[in-house]
Amino acid sequence: MVGATDQIIEQIIESLTFDQAGLIPAVAQQFDSGEVLMMAWMNRDAVAATLREGRAVYWSRSRGALWRKGETSGQTQELKELRMK
Repeated sequence: MVGATDQIIEQIIESLTFDQAGLIPAVAQQFDSGEVLMMAWMNRDAVAATLREGRAVYWSRSRGALWRKGETSGQTQELKELRMK
């Protein structure tokens, strides 16, 4: 999905159901084992950034801003696959 076109990104976003705050839960899993690593929140911008950049971008409710996983810790999350339920 890295480098997905704006049209594809918009189609994906439109297929998602966001809550009243404009958020959707996102569960990050280890790609080879399926182990759940974390749960975080995404808004429309976070989903779009994740698809464009190929790495996990979440919405930080406490900061009120996008949070690129690993910006400070170095523990980034590379997008291998996106599944929607």
